[in-house]
Amino acid sequence: MSQRVLTTESGAPVADNQNSATAGAGGPILVQDQHLLEKLARFNRERIPERVVHARGSGAYGYFEVTDDVTGFTRADFLSEVGRRTETFIRFSTVADSLGGADAVRDPRGFALKFYTNDGNYDLVGNNTPVFFIKDPIKFPDFIHSQKRDPFTGRQEPDNVWDFWANSPEATHQITWLMGDRGIPASYRHMHGFGSHTYQWTNAKGEAFFVKYHFKTNQGVRSLSAEQAAEQVGKDANSHQTDLLQAIERGVNPSWTLHVQLMPAAEAADYRFNPFDVTKVWPHADYPLQRVGRLVLDRNPDNVFAEVEQAAFSPNNFVPGIGPSPDKMLQGRLFAYADAQRYRLGINHTQLPVNAPKAADVDNYGRDGLHATRYGSRQDKNYEPNSYAGPAQTGAALASPLAVHGWTGTHEAPLHAKDDDFFQAGELYRLMSADEKGRLIANIAGGLSQVTRDDVIEKNLAHFHAADADYGKRVEEAVRALRED
Repeated sequence: MSQRVLTTESGAPVADNQNSATAGAGGPILVQDQHLLEKLARFNRERIPERVVHARGSGAYGYFEVTDDVTGFTRADFLSEVGRRTETFIRFSTVADSLGGADAVRDPRGFALKFYTNDGNYDLVGNNTPVFFIKDPIKFPDFIHSQKRDPFTGRQEPDNVWDFWANSPEATHQITWLMGDRGIPASYRHMHGFGSHTYQWTNAKGEAFFVKYHFKTNQGVRSLSAEQAAEQVGKDANSHQTDLLQAIERGVNPSWTLHVQLMPAAEAADYRFNPFDVTKVWPHADYPLQRVGRLVLDRNPDNVFAEVEQAAFSPNNFVPGIGPSPDKMLQGRLFAYADAQRYRLGINHTQLPVNAPKAADVDNYGRDGLHATRYGSRQDKNYEPNSYAGPAQTGAALASPLAVHGWTGTHEAPLHAKDDDFFQAGELYRLMSADEKGRLIANIAGGLSQVTRDDVIEKNLAHFHAADADYGKRVEEAVRALRED
């Protein structure tokens, strides 16, 4: 095999890659050494800004296969026939820590899935929990600030974490999930995934359904106790990445079965819970799970930076037959996710291989900008409408329109009959076994007991009391015992 020639970024051959150009044998380096300056400048820019949330992640390619007929509910082409396969890319992640954080920590896990469909990319951005801490996106920056490193101490502060939760009672349900047994998955393969938000499906007749996604792991749910997690982090801080990589390399391809809950759109207004409140679930007794298909991961990325770190997901990437709901947190994310990637990766990040459509053509009037690779021919116009046979609108909406009414302004979400911040948290607690309850109480008390302000502790205890009398009593006793030690 002949030796390949080392070149500069412009393709010029490199004469010497061992010695910088200098003014004489022992003189200072010359600014004219283009190869040296290019190498150093490129090295300085090898790292892009990490994600503010979900910075630490792993990814894999695979496919989604339809196993059940759902054409009565959605006209999405990639779901149109049993046996249909669509290429996918998934990114798993922790939420609060930085890119260098450990995998086996108590934190929600991101479950972001990109379907490369014939109608363009469809992004489903969720977590390994069916609920979230807050219900309005205006609180999201504050929530994340409270969970991240304190600007003065440079570390995550229990005072900040629990103070925000003390003043956000709607977080009680998600806290109960996070502090329970499933708060630290044993691996990415051994956890469920959820769309979390409520979305809309529309069928060929124009009938609308609200939908929630549930990806059930076929490997079985496995989790770590706090003690097991601490031991795992000490052995391999990259334990989840290691497990996913090695499983796929061995041919042990992880898979999930997708189920959905479907609510006819007309039932939403009178449902006993607000169906668009991401701090709540739809009980399965009301809307049973219906199987759709299976997700299989069978290929590791060739380059983690290019394909995992540069992977960009946005919940506003819909395809015909799927659209948004009035879920306020989802509505905020429709803007925020895409905007975050425009900042991190540039306006043309959708042209990167991992983000570009694989089964559909891109044809629009976007031009130029940083890292532009799509130019069009010299005859193409960059405006619309035009008289030169450029791409034109279809006039067909992706999903059904949503009825709106009332006055503009800032409004709390409308209350439904059973809406409160604590009922479902109490229901979740009462479903747990005695051992599960014991571990949940210990996990909550371990963090809450570190808070320095008594009033913050009392506010949080009141939330657990409101969820369930036994729940509140046991947390209060456990916190008191730890603080007295």
